[in-house]
Amino acid sequence: MYLNKVFVLGRLTQDPQIRTLPSGQLVASFGLATNRVFTNKNGQKQEETQYHNIVAFGRSAEIVQQYLRQGSLVLIEGRLHTRSWEDKNGTKRSRTEIIVENLQLAPKSLSPSKIKEKEVPSSKTAESVEVKEEEIPIIEEEDYSSSTEGEKDEINVEDLPL
Repeated sequence: MYLNKVFVLGRLTQDPQIRTLPSGQLVASFGLATNRVFTNKNGQKQEETQYHNIVAFGRSAEIVQQYLRQGSLVLIEGRLHTRSWEDKNGTKRSRTEIIVENLQLAPKSLSPSKIKEKEVPSSKTAESVEVKEEEIPIIEEEDYSSSTEGEKDEINVEDLPL
């Protein structure tokens, strides 16, 4: 048995592109950015961003169309799929995408919001309203390759009560 499973938590790089297949099924395509913070050999914190191509079909595409915009935070569970084609110039091209199987929307407080005039109390203008943005905690990866400290956290099967 083989496994092709991906989990990514990130923010949309642009508004989703929505189209309909000849069969009538809805398809949503969008980019997702994920960040990784780590410490390099010199002890300096580094940040690395990866960009992922996401494709959602059917009901998932409807949810994407209705709720997600550029900057929205979303957790995607899916599978990797690489497709290949030949462009107009005869050059072979390929693209690896994550096909959505499940998605989980972030709370509205963690997604971008735009203040509408009707949401602003009449005594204040949109410019005077302060929008408090919550920060997402960054979980740093530990580098256990140079020490045996990471081995202490391993679970021993014999210790499990069965």
